[in-house]
Amino acid sequence: MTRSELIFNKVSRILEWIMIVIFALLVLDVLFQVFSRYLLGTSFTWTEEFARFALIWMTILGAAYLNGKKEHLSMDFLYQKFSKANQKKASILIEVLIFLFALIVMVIGGLNLVYTTLHLEQLSGTLRIPLGYVYAIMPFSGFLIMCFSVYHISNIYNNKKENQS
Repeated sequence: MTRSELIFNKVSRILEWIMIVIFALLVLDVLFQVFSRYLLGTSFTWTEEFARFALIWMTILGAAYLNGKKEHLSMDFLYQKFSKANQKKASILIEVLIFLFALIVMVIGGLNLVYTTLHLEQLSGTLRIPLGYVYAIMPFSGFLIMCFSVYHISNIYNNKKENQS
């Protein structure tokens, strides 16, 4: 196993655990909300906001995780019609486009959003935490997606070299 595969597996495992913890907190939060509403007769306003933020984090981290595992949604009808050589070229093109999307939209756009909300000192309505911290997941996940794309491109390229030998 190469060094890049070890790093990839380690990062994927860490992402899995982070998402498990977020999901567990989300479940506990919703259960607490139901318990407090129906058994205590009171509703805590912070539980809805926490659930929303946890779902945002889990979704965006999940997108990065699935991209890394190459288990994201794809329509490959046309791709399957290509020859093996063209499939490799198309795979590299797809990974480059994913990399560029993650760079421009998620990292650059996300950093701009984080900076703006922190600079304007915007706070969440109930929890009163800076929204920049909530939005920070966007550039972080974008960076992970970029790293995964580089990893996938190197794997495609290395497989291409091995097949030519």
